[in-house]
Amino acid sequence: MSDLVETDTATRETLARIEEHVRHRLTGILGDFRLVFLDNGLVLRGHVHSYYAKQLAQHAVMEASSLPIRANEMEVS
Repeated sequence: MSDLVETDTATRETLARIEEHVRHRLTGILGDFRLVFLDNGLVLRGHVHSYYAKQLAQHAVMEASSLPIRANEMEVS
């Protein structure tokens, strides 16, 4: 799956708004967090230090958007 997903300006702005919401809610917990728009839904990517943090990120995205989450591909290290 390619990271190069073609999106329009409104979608990029929406993704940026959601990413900022999640980063603000989880300051210091996320590493390299980003969202990818895929199949009319969201894929979470990045790094966290626990499965709990991965779950918190997913819930923060759910708070900020009504788009379905297609996958949570955040790596736990």
